[in-house]
Amino acid sequence: MKLLEGKTSIVTGAARGIGAAIALKLAEHGSNIAFSYVSDSSAEKASALEAELKALGVQAKAYKSNAGNFAESETFVNDVLKEFGAIDVCINNAGISKDNLLLRMTEQQWDDVMDINLKSVFNMTKQVIRPMMKAKAGSIVNMSSIIGIRGNAGQSSYAASKAGIIGFTKSVALELGSRNIRCNAIAPGFVETDMTHYLKEGAGADEFLKKIPLARFGKAEEIANTTLFLASDMSSYITGQVLSTCGGLNI
Repeated sequence: MKLLEGKTSIVTGAARGIGAAIALKLAEHGSNIAFSYVSDSSAEKASALEAELKALGVQAKAYKSNAGNFAESETFVNDVLKEFGAIDVCINNAGISKDNLLLRMTEQQWDDVMDINLKSVFNMTKQVIRPMMKAKAGSIVNMSSIIGIRGNAGQSSYAASKAGIIGFTKSVALELGSRNIRCNAIAPGFVETDMTHYLKEGAGADEFLKKIPLARFGKAEEIANTTLFLASDMSSYITGQVLSTCGGLNI
């Protein structure tokens, strides 16, 4: 059974890693996919993903757009509406980390993380809720992090941005629940991606694993499975929640 047959989903930051896994998982379940990438260096991967998605029999298109920029987000959503006709699901996945001890962190490092991780969620959500309100249906899934719940030394900007996503998610759920629009967040733990390879390969990898009850790092597909659940009607009575997909790290 395909859980998103005939739906259209937006996924930000989907050229690689968790975003790409999410786009593929939603497409496998019948959703058309519009996804964004931000850098020219990701164009080749975005093009390859677009082709892979189309091979699954759905409509798909890659858009070069910075979710952290309000004007670009507005253009992106308007272009998707023109191309696809509707937006049923929005996955706010775009994110970066610029880790540093607070004493050494620059204002620019802080601002960059806030723009891509947190402001992007505001930008995209503000744009997609209009068509969702018109349709009286929609699911918004915001990618937070277990670091937004626990905090982590050297990641104050990342933790603050991801914690902000949780507060935003709960507030939007309260505002839009009466319109049948759901808004939830996912808090991944340590997942095997380009952003976290240093954790697995570094000298302290064993120490990280000791903190995880399941004794392993997560896989991008496991985050994608959680996203599918929250995007689909399988979670039709769930809103304003944070689903920690972290191998038990937050116990």
